[in-house]
Amino acid sequence: MNIELLVIPDCPNEAATVDLIATAVADTRVRATITRTVIASQDQARLRGFTGSPTILLDGKDPFARPGAAVGLACRLYSTADGLRGLPALPDLRQALKRVAAAG
Repeated sequence: MNIELLVIPDCPNEAATVDLIATAVADTRVRATITRTVIASQDQARLRGFTGSPTILLDGKDPFARPGAAVGLACRLYSTADGLRGLPALPDLRQALKRVAAAG
């Protein structure tokens, strides 16, 4: 599986998201290649359909995408059991990894 982390420069949630991805991959034992891409311009955001930082793509798809979300250089919020947070919850990312791995 290809996991791509899309972030804006100096994203305050980047380090925590890198740790989250590493933990979820280790927990699920999914074989993955992880890359990081910095989205630094509005043009890049538009071309990538980037709806905020951090965005995690699993095999090119955003498992947390929300229809109608605005594209742009901004921080992203995720709905979790504990309320809105700057990164997805670990159980949600584990579930997404398992779903994509099973489909692949």
